[in-house]
Amino acid sequence: MPEVPRSIAVVIVTFNRSAYLVDLLRSATRLQTSPWRIVVVDNASTDDTQEVLAEAAGWFEDGVLVNHRLSENTGGSGGFCEGTRVALELGAQWVWLMDDDVEILPEALERFAPAMARFRVIHGRRYDFDGTPFYWQAKFNQFLGVPLPYGLRRTFDDEGYAITNSGTFEGMLIHADVVRLIGLPDPRFFITWDDATYAWLAAQHTEVVYMDAFVLQRKREQQQVNLGVRHLNDGSPLFRYHVMRNRAYVGRYFAEHGKLHRVGFALGTLLTFAKEVFRLVVVQRTLRGLGDLVRGAKDARRIWRDTSWRPMDPADVPPALDT
Repeated sequence: MPEVPRSIAVVIVTFNRSAYLVDLLRSATRLQTSPWRIVVVDNASTDDTQEVLAEAAGWFEDGVLVNHRLSENTGGSGGFCEGTRVALELGAQWVWLMDDDVEILPEALERFAPAMARFRVIHGRRYDFDGTPFYWQAKFNQFLGVPLPYGLRRTFDDEGYAITNSGTFEGMLIHADVVRLIGLPDPRFFITWDDATYAWLAAQHTEVVYMDAFVLQRKREQQQVNLGVRHLNDGSPLFRYHVMRNRAYVGRYFAEHGKLHRVGFALGTLLTFAKEVFRLVVVQRTLRGLGDLVRGAKDARRIWRDTSWRPMDPADVPPALDT
């Protein structure tokens, strides 16, 4: 078995969920290979998150837990942008991005090690809150510009990998060299589509993979419907707004790389709207929330028309430290 690389920084973004954060940090103490750094980005929480972090610092060797508090809530996107920047400034060679409502399985880094010897952007599998496998593997349909689930018959090859061009910040492990090619995660998304787009950008330069090994377990229970090929969770008003608004950011990145099919992308946007209406009706049993989707779609038009828009600049990524 390959050895686990030393300079792996776990980057956690949290906002007012200290009870989940405690469990996640405790799970990090049970890792078979101790983490090099754990960067916690506190998105201006108003609960006892800072007290939790002060106590948790004593669970690790000096300097391992990095408490990085922001002055305002920048959303998951802003948090992962800042956390990645801090990790690279510290000298991380790998950055493992995750939300605060998961726990890390003890053998996670050992399970990543073989993939890290071959690939530069990797996702492990995760269990749902009830202990069942959470099926989230997806791949961007280039014409529609939406990630669609793999078929159920065969996802992984004989070596236990599946090549993709999409991903999630609930477990994406990315090499620092890739970050320096594509730039930091884009904070303008605030929430949703940021992680799928970031993996898509990485896939323009390197192979992005899922591996058939479990590394995380989700802890937060949500309303959901299991459709077989995927789970549909409930969604907040913020999510509904941004899932439509941020389609414009996805499209701008596709266009920047010459991969935008305007007719197909428009169809994909309509399908996204329809999926969110379906989520409202089937999961949340309501149509209240349609206004959030409409507002997001209207604001997306402003982003499309913004002539000053530019992608994230790789020049803003901290350089590698001299060794």
